[in-house]
Amino acid sequence: MLRRTAVACGLIAGALSPGAAGAAVPPAPAGFVALRSVDPTILQDIRYATPHNFTGRVVPGYASPACLLTSPAARALHGVQRGLVSRGYSLKVYDCYRPQRAVDRFVAWAAGPDRAMKAEFYPEVDKSHLFTDGYIARRSGHSRGSTVDLTIVRLPAAPVRAYRLGERLTSCYAPKRFPDASIEMGTGFDCFDERAHTLDPRVTGPAHTDRLWLKRLMQDAGFTGIPEEWWHFTYRNEPHPNTYFTFPVSPASLG
Repeated sequence: MLRRTAVACGLIAGALSPGAAGAAVPPAPAGFVALRSVDPTILQDIRYATPHNFTGRVVPGYASPACLLTSPAARALHGVQRGLVSRGYSLKVYDCYRPQRAVDRFVAWAAGPDRAMKAEFYPEVDKSHLFTDGYIARRSGHSRGSTVDLTIVRLPAAPVRAYRLGERLTSCYAPKRFPDASIEMGTGFDCFDERAHTLDPRVTGPAHTDRLWLKRLMQDAGFTGIPEEWWHFTYRNEPHPNTYFTFPVSPASLG
């Protein structure tokens, strides 16, 4: 989800110049790593590499269900994971580096008529308002490589069934929403609803406590969250604060 991540300027690294159709997109710059190479114990559920996301399709640019990050951000997550595992929990990441072409796809989707996934991801929001309400933006901090969407899972992680394309959907804030083994956070990932705000007053009890626990763990590791999405964090000392990359999400991009 892209709420509050629009910026006025910044370099798009690797973007094709006019007339360069078909030109190869450059690989990731030095300093990007696969999270699995830093900490293979962190669970991964890369939603945009599957149809289980608000567009209902695999998102362009996700050639592999992999989490790629800048090395400092990955190492910081490793530190969080070490503490969680010692207490019987694990991180699970939903999205990490996101190429600009994926963001462009979100923008195009928001302007189109497709509402196939509305019942789960934005049940109370009119799709035509996703831009004006700030849920979709033309730039995302994910494209800089140091932003991550994630949750906490109790170990041993419960098995999670695969999403079935075309299945009946349940709203992202329903008590019995799509199961993903996360501890109770009040909503699912990418819930376009104010209930996803970290301090929404309707989210109480264990869900409120668990959101604040995740926020505290990530802040202590050097990340900053945003009030609108309990799952979204950016490494404060990110190496590329003004650069938006285009290379595909794939271990092959790392060379």
